[in-house]
Amino acid sequence: MKTFVRIASLTVLAAGAIAGCSRATDEPAKSAQQPWAEFANVTIAEYYRRNPESAVNAGLHEYDGRMRDMSLAANDAYVSWLRQTREAVRAYDGLKGSQAFERNYVLAAIDGEVFDYETSGFIRSNPIFYSRHLGTSVYTDREYAPLEVRLAAYTKYISQLPAFLDTMKLNLQLPLPAPYVQVGHGILSGYIVYLRDTVPGIFAAVDNDELQAEFRAANDAAISAVQQSADWLASQRDSATDAYALGAERFLEMLRAKEGLETSIAELKAAGERDLQANLDALQVACAEYAPGSEIRDCVLQVQNKKPEGGAVEGARRQLPGLRRFVEDKQLVTIPGTEDALVDEAPPHRRFNAAYINIPGPYESGLPSTYFIAPADPQWSEEDQRAYVPGETVLLAISVHEVWPGHFLQFLHANRTENNVGRHFGTYTFTEGWAHYTEQMMWDAGLGDGDPEVRIGQLLNALLRNVRYLSAIGLHAEGMSVDESRQMFIDKAYQDFGNATQQSLRGTYDPGYLNYTLGKLMINKLRADWVRGRGGREVWGEFHDRFLGYGAPPIPLIRKEMLGADYDGDSRLLP
Repeated sequence: MKTFVRIASLTVLAAGAIAGCSRATDEPAKSAQQPWAEFANVTIAEYYRRNPESAVNAGLHEYDGRMRDMSLAANDAYVSWLRQTREAVRAYDGLKGSQAFERNYVLAAIDGEVFDYETSGFIRSNPIFYSRHLGTSVYTDREYAPLEVRLAAYTKYISQLPAFLDTMKLNLQLPLPAPYVQVGHGILSGYIVYLRDTVPGIFAAVDNDELQAEFRAANDAAISAVQQSADWLASQRDSATDAYALGAERFLEMLRAKEGLETSIAELKAAGERDLQANLDALQVACAEYAPGSEIRDCVLQVQNKKPEGGAVEGARRQLPGLRRFVEDKQLVTIPGTEDALVDEAPPHRRFNAAYINIPGPYESGLPSTYFIAPADPQWSEEDQRAYVPGETVLLAISVHEVWPGHFLQFLHANRTENNVGRHFGTYTFTEGWAHYTEQMMWDAGLGDGDPEVRIGQLLNALLRNVRYLSAIGLHAEGMSVDESRQMFIDKAYQDFGNATQQSLRGTYDPGYLNYTLGKLMINKLRADWVRGRGGREVWGEFHDRFLGYGAPPIPLIRKEMLGADYDGDSRLLP
């Protein structure tokens, strides 16, 4: 997927209630006979039964070792259950206040799941869709239980991987889109390295011969199965096609179902083009101050060539404490709790994007989050490998995005929200929109004290997201090719070849990656409308606390809640 974001359940109940209600059923709760909370309890228990990886990631470890059934028959049953449950939720049309908001939040969650598992068609076309269901990292990376307990759970889980991959190959309709083959093969190849070279070392300290023997047998079988699947994908290259586009109709349905946004391609594209041009203009101003007389590309190269001492991982570790102090000193948003984030190199199978953060679920306690940064692909030229490493101030904006006050802080709020739906379910526009929004917000609040180099670093991240936005529209609704997308990343976002290649490929299998800029635009519009008459810049902190207090629902739902009588409908979501 994209930057790692925990998107799980449809719950409105606390962990104890969920754990205590785990009966299996193929029917939704009978809405007319139950109070809302009881109905939600049965609904979430069934949701977790059907999505055990989400349950484990949330911290419900009674589901350890279970793997989701991805067969077409199971998928059809899941979509049928979602549709039945949606009708039952709709029957709660008399709820008021917070319960009415929770109801609408749940409906949005269901609509998003229906799009992913039915409308998108990815279960029949997209091998990367399957990779996001592989939940091994929770057992290897998260110290939620003694190592021996996690080894037993991992062994049980990984023993099911060969059958899972067989199901994937059975489900996928040939020929496959060429970008899916390329990226899917890269993910599986990295997964082999991870299972072979990293996982055994993680569990080496377990002093249990029987368990170690079971682990080696299961892990070796998994490596063999992944290799066979990688080889199978490689064999599809010659017949692969360019048929990756959703088409304009499904692209807009994705935005309606998953983000609650009603719009048109023309309106959407115009908003993105305006923001791209504004950022290009700002880059010209910043470069005129930073490198007077230089061409923009030369100015950008100067900033990009100032690499963090010791590499990106060490650089990010140095940046985080200062970013946290800045947020606190400027009172930009409340930091709840005392948790902190670690920084590490991304494992081989998670290097298809430059950075992401892994955040423990709401039912975990005392476990760290880890901000992962990917190294360059060793198969690239030495020049391209060096160019891939972000410059110091570009990395600063990435650290803002991932940790302070981006994803990490957002989930500190989500895990504590009184709206329990928000502890478990997130939308792409909210989670990535918030993280991207914070990059410019921090600059506007004074990060860097006006240093044009810091501004350029922030703008390069913004331009990257601008081109993602326009590439998503182009690739899926306007016939744009991957090569044309790659060139736009080079020309308009000033990306190196390696990043431009990754980003253009990502747009084919992740059409929602426009949501970084889309979410930012909607948050900026909401903030402008909300602070007007309430104190302007002086109430940003209050705005941010209120905004984050809802969890991570579709932003149109929050707009209606926060503006109240001033709510103006969906037509003014974008600036």
